[in-house]
Amino acid sequence: MKWSFVIQQKVKAALLLCCIMLIIVGSTLISRNNIEGIDKSFLSIYQDRLMPAIDIVYLSENLYNKRLLLEKHLLSDQGLTQVQVQEQLTRHNSTIDSLINVFSKTHLVDEESKSLFAFRKRVQEYAGIEREIIRLSKAGDKKAGQALFEGTGASTFQSTISRLNELTRIQSVVGQELVRDTHTSVARFINLSNLEISLAVVIGLMILALIQSAKIIKPDTQPFYLN
Repeated sequence: MKWSFVIQQKVKAALLLCCIMLIIVGSTLISRNNIEGIDKSFLSIYQDRLMPAIDIVYLSENLYNKRLLLEKHLLSDQGLTQVQVQEQLTRHNSTIDSLINVFSKTHLVDEESKSLFAFRKRVQEYAGIEREIIRLSKAGDKKAGQALFEGTGASTFQSTISRLNELTRIQSVVGQELVRDTHTSVARFINLSNLEISLAVVIGLMILALIQSAKIIKPDTQPFYLN
């Protein structure tokens, strides 16, 4: 009977050990998924939010440089020729196109894609106005070019900047959502770790108790031949 009791206790201890293994394996898999999610979130924050935010700064810089370049050309009789202005505008436009292409290859939410498309259209429209201003300047009609610059050009430029600001706003909102998701994943990972530690301690104590209760009762020391 004693051996039967010991075997039963050992079976219970083995079952508890199996439960520990399953709990640890399950929580480890969940924790690994959380860590992978955190890694993806940080990577997305860098590649899809931080770098495009830097690109937005460069886009804004190139747009304002073009505006100032044309303004200086129209208001001053000295300085760069029409050909030189056109060459600089072409370089700025090439840089802007490259930045937009890089931006478009990042992960974009639907609102971002629509806003980026509208921004690209405004950029192209404004570049067309710039070409017309240069054409008028080459034809010797700077006043008409200045009127176009201050009228349709100004409104189109402002619309372009507004679209760029809209992209910045969306970037900020999506970035905040990624940060919240990362905090949630970290909190879940911490909770799982605490659960693993608690279960390991509790079940370990239970196993010790089972081992203690499963000890064979002190054997009968009387020689068998006296029985």
